[in-house]
Amino acid sequence: MGQVQTVLGPVDADRLGVTLMHEHVFILSPEVQQNWPTGWDEETAVAKAVDRLNELAAAGVSTIVDLTVVGLGRDIRLVKRVAEQVDLNIVVATGLYTYDALPHYFDYRSAAFRPDNIDALEEFFLVDIEDGIAGSGVRPGILKCATDKPGVTPGVERVLRAVAKVHRRTGIPISTHTHAPTHRGLEQQRIFESEGVDLSRVVIGHSGDSTDLEYLEALIQAGSTLGMDRFGVDIYCPTEQRIETVVRLCDMGWTSQLVLSHDAACHVDWFDAELLRQSAPNWHFLHLTNDIIPQLRDRGVTEAQVKTMMVDTPRRLLDNGPGY
Repeated sequence: MGQVQTVLGPVDADRLGVTLMHEHVFILSPEVQQNWPTGWDEETAVAKAVDRLNELAAAGVSTIVDLTVVGLGRDIRLVKRVAEQVDLNIVVATGLYTYDALPHYFDYRSAAFRPDNIDALEEFFLVDIEDGIAGSGVRPGILKCATDKPGVTPGVERVLRAVAKVHRRTGIPISTHTHAPTHRGLEQQRIFESEGVDLSRVVIGHSGDSTDLEYLEALIQAGSTLGMDRFGVDIYCPTEQRIETVVRLCDMGWTSQLVLSHDAACHVDWFDAELLRQSAPNWHFLHLTNDIIPQLRDRGVTEAQVKTMMVDTPRRLLDNGPGY
């Protein structure tokens, strides 16, 4: 059994316990906050995040994976403030989130500090992994990239290949954002495979937005784990259909390649808070433990299968070997 990097340092993988594999602490728009009166209040936001995550810990969850990377307003200083006040592990990510073009910073850059002429994206991901994020000493435990409806644009492909190369170099697992209705996960797998990625170390995110079992089985048969990770976001797929898909995949023998989560956040400034409460009232960290797991049990999913999806598979994915 190896170790997993968390915000407060490495922990033994067998101490991760019940794990939510795709969540966020803060999703922010820093340029907007810095320039316009958005009402952002750091102290209030940190206190609210601490309360929410301590509630989650009290409900039996031991670890969350925060997949907030550059492009989603990652601020490791804020996350560390929260981690120091909560009774659970927070695993953070490195990577870059874009559906299309890269930030202009990367248009004409290769790596500045390394002699091996790698991409500047690879260099920055490796700086996070080897030196810690933004001088904090916090090292990521997972890599993150995204493909959405626009598909594999040149910018997106550059991120995917950089993530793949850093995975090959470090062994750190990969988690993705996808647009499941257009089967973007298959494109991601093809690129990863061409770069020599171990697909069993890849979570194809937002797979639960699809009820297409043929598509989902194709991802599984290639070796990847499916992120059934938007429980509460009914606008993309109703809860009843999400549950039905998990039940059917468990019945088909694929339990060990499923993980469950919400893709929720303690604070996300992309949406008006009241609008969010009205349109997605169940999009919160306790929806799985309070509502979804009991319904899965009622549908015949066993305690052993729940443990596999919530404990064993996350541990397998995040375990990066001894001494990491």
